[in-house]
Amino acid sequence: MKKILLAISLLSTVSGAFAAGRETINVVGSSTVYPFSTVVAERFGKSTNFKTPKIESTGTGGGMKLFCAGVGIDTPDMSNASRRMKKSEFEKCQKNGVTGITEVLVGYDGIVIANSKDSKQMTVTRKELFLALAKDVPAKDGSETLVANPYKTWNEINPSLPATKIEVLGPPPTSGTRDAFAELVLEGGCKKFAWIKAIKKQDKSKYKSICHGVREDHVYIEAGENDNLIVQKLSANPNAFGVFGFSFLDQNSDKLQGSKVDGVEPTFEGIADGRYPVSRPLYFYVKNAHVGKVPGMLEFLKEFTSEEAMGEEGYLTDKGLIPLGEEKLEAVRKSVLSLTALEL
Repeated sequence: MKKILLAISLLSTVSGAFAAGRETINVVGSSTVYPFSTVVAERFGKSTNFKTPKIESTGTGGGMKLFCAGVGIDTPDMSNASRRMKKSEFEKCQKNGVTGITEVLVGYDGIVIANSKDSKQMTVTRKELFLALAKDVPAKDGSETLVANPYKTWNEINPSLPATKIEVLGPPPTSGTRDAFAELVLEGGCKKFAWIKAIKKQDKSKYKSICHGVREDHVYIEAGENDNLIVQKLSANPNAFGVFGFSFLDQNSDKLQGSKVDGVEPTFEGIADGRYPVSRPLYFYVKNAHVGKVPGMLEFLKEFTSEEAMGEEGYLTDKGLIPLGEEKLEAVRKSVLSLTALEL
């Protein structure tokens, strides 16, 4: 009986929250997924009688905060993410009445370390990137001690690297790209040191602090959630590097080049077949309570997950999305259109 009363109460809350109505779908979240969502939204607006959805680039973490704030016209309908929703975010959603969430796997993306085409292409390992960008690194004397990062130029780490100042423009902590960069690149290099890797078994939080900590001495420069701004700054400074999604490199290939990481160049094919070591899944999340309340949501989901959009020859691949296989896409589409609720 209590469950029935709770369900009636939630339905009443949702209905009340939409009493004033809203005609435009609101999407927030990842700057990496932003261009894909924008293309779908523009096509949707032109090909249907619904209004073009409003897409905002707030970063994955910022988007989740807004998305999980509650239900109703003052909250977003969907949130883009360049990593999977965290358990803590899911729990916050549940606490605030966002109890039905559908997870949509969009495709895959690579994280690139890019620079201007006016400079040489760099070949670098994840271990070298860890030494360049981590807050604390192993001492140069080879002892099993950590010191504040002393490296100022790339060739101090490896003589074969450029004799230029280490300067990397990248996303802030609210970005899913930053989370993925820390996990795939920094931790990927950090665990090459056996004694640090061994810390994980003893103290996971200490291990994560070491391997995910980014230096704060202006060598790594937080460039906000605007990846286009990073592209402009790299064009102006040939010695600097930038961290962002492969799709932005793909769209700016006339100006920028991606570094080879662990000997593999960031290419569409290299990410698709798993050879490129720094790749990650992309998602968006749907607030099920808003479907049927905000006009066009189900139709927008159909467009986004269609073969024409997300398929192997879909228009999103032209924007740099690495597509799902046919069977995986069909499974995702089925889950989305039935609004299957996420469980974490």
